[in-house]
Amino acid sequence: MKIIFFILLVLKIGRCTDNRIFETKTIGVGQNVTLTCTRQRVGQSTYLFWIRVVSGTFPEILGSTVTFDNKVVEETHRITATQEPGAFVLHITKTQFSDTAVYYCIKVRQTHMIFSKGIFLRIKGSEPDITVVTQDFPSDPVRPGDSVTLQCSVLSDSESKCPGEHNVFWFRAGSHESHPSLIYAQRNNRDGCEKSLEARSPQKCVYSFSKNVSSSDAGTYYCAVATCGEILFGNGTKLTIEEK
Repeated sequence: MKIIFFILLVLKIGRCTDNRIFETKTIGVGQNVTLTCTRQRVGQSTYLFWIRVVSGTFPEILGSTVTFDNKVVEETHRITATQEPGAFVLHITKTQFSDTAVYYCIKVRQTHMIFSKGIFLRIKGSEPDITVVTQDFPSDPVRPGDSVTLQCSVLSDSESKCPGEHNVFWFRAGSHESHPSLIYAQRNNRDGCEKSLEARSPQKCVYSFSKNVSSSDAGTYYCAVATCGEILFGNGTKLTIEEK
């Protein structure tokens, strides 16, 4: 952690190399991946770092080395950083969804830091077993103080290709809001699923969200179902609140 603050607060940020390399990689969950950064044998005062950046967290240093030949290997759980001829290599084994992030190879020389390479690594799971996500609309007029229940119905294959649970998120987009905001999350929940008696018949899962509404709760409500590294959105439920 001290190294991170030293890099961010003390060093001068240099421009990218002439190649300005930024790549995007998509691989399946559970597979191995190798990220490679060019290593030029220069003075001992030059260092290379592999860091991982995930939104909402501090940058994480995964490995470091000097640019001259050095057989030191840095290894943590599933991640190994090592030198190879002309390269500084990061190996990630048995990738997980949490490995989705932006990875940077950074060169630090004296008081300058240069971003040599950037890679957006996306971990993709099996194709989701969800076939459709629909939402039910309230049938009766809604007034301030009423309790409202919104429902989200998920149809999925009976023989699921993905063993993961459904994570259900509810968003609301008000009349003056440009982007929906997250208001509720139901994680790892399949309690509302009905098992079909017929083979290969779709399975139906119903998720509910209830609240006592006020006039400021008017807007369009969306449910989103995340599974197997994918997310599917419902068609939306428009909630109009009538003043008494």
